[in-house]
Amino acid sequence: MSTATTAAQRGGSLRGASLPRWSPWAIAAGSLAAAVLIGLAGGLHSHVQWGLIAGILFVLGTYGIAARVEGRRQAKDRVATSLVWVAFLLAVVPLVSLVWTTVQRGVKVLDVYFLTHSMGVVADTEPGGGIYHAIIGSLEQVGLATLIGAPIGVLTAIYLVEYGRGALARAVTFFVDVMTGIPSIVAGLFILSLMLIFKMEPFGFAGSLALAILMMPVVVRSTEEMLKLVPNELREASLALGVPKWRTIVKVVLPTSIGGITTGVVLAIARIAGETAPVLLLVFGNPFINTNPFEGAQSSLPLYIYQQYANSAGSGAAYDRAWAASLTLIAFVMILNLAARGIARWKAPKSGR
Repeated sequence: MSTATTAAQRGGSLRGASLPRWSPWAIAAGSLAAAVLIGLAGGLHSHVQWGLIAGILFVLGTYGIAARVEGRRQAKDRVATSLVWVAFLLAVVPLVSLVWTTVQRGVKVLDVYFLTHSMGVVADTEPGGGIYHAIIGSLEQVGLATLIGAPIGVLTAIYLVEYGRGALARAVTFFVDVMTGIPSIVAGLFILSLMLIFKMEPFGFAGSLALAILMMPVVVRSTEEMLKLVPNELREASLALGVPKWRTIVKVVLPTSIGGITTGVVLAIARIAGETAPVLLLVFGNPFINTNPFEGAQSSLPLYIYQQYANSAGSGAAYDRAWAASLTLIAFVMILNLAARGIARWKAPKSGR
């Protein structure tokens, strides 16, 4: 009798017993219920503690049930999957909680008036006022920093990937690595030292210079990785046709990787948009509207949030303005990310059959 015939007589399948598809959900529900009961019985009032207990019970329950039904080997695989899901939830839950708290507390004063008026003569402890001056300051400072840092970062990455050889390339790579890890306050102190040497007053462009320093290494690293992903066959095909190297980079390499480069630049913008220390040192803050970043103190959204919280003296109005400005900053970063995705999809190389 053949093996196939024997398998058919035993049920027509060589597969062993397996858990149904809904079993992870059932185990998760049971773990959550058990965690709630343990928390109530043990006097644990923190939902975070309940969640950690539920995660541990979920992993242990998955292994025990899977080992009994499917065997230890399959149980280990399910435990690995369970650990991935638990880690994912541990990362997502604080983020969702942060966004929810910001939205819940920020919508109290977030309206058209708040977005179109400055603090002016309104004291930090009084109700009223807005963030128009801070929005202008952030847009100008981040925009100027992007105009400075993004081209330098992209060109540096092109040099390292396409031309960089020898001691100069190694030195550039070393300093990029060093700049990636420097605290933002160090960049602010560097520009502040130059301002003190030349006896300059605080102004918006000084903050842009510090933000550009923080932005450049992020752009270099992200652009460098995107350029390395471009297949060498494309470069070789272009060079074989007699196209100069610079034209190959402009017409072949950059269009192929423009989506990833754009995403890296936007991530760098999001990284500097929330910096407070350099702006506090160099821009100084201004409750009035100043549209000239090259003269006079300015404000920015991160600096506005810090000042409203630090100078509130327990005022609920200042706290509400700080939360509303935080929500505006989150929305600004979200819009940037959506725009980056749109540009990346629009500029992505068209693939055909």
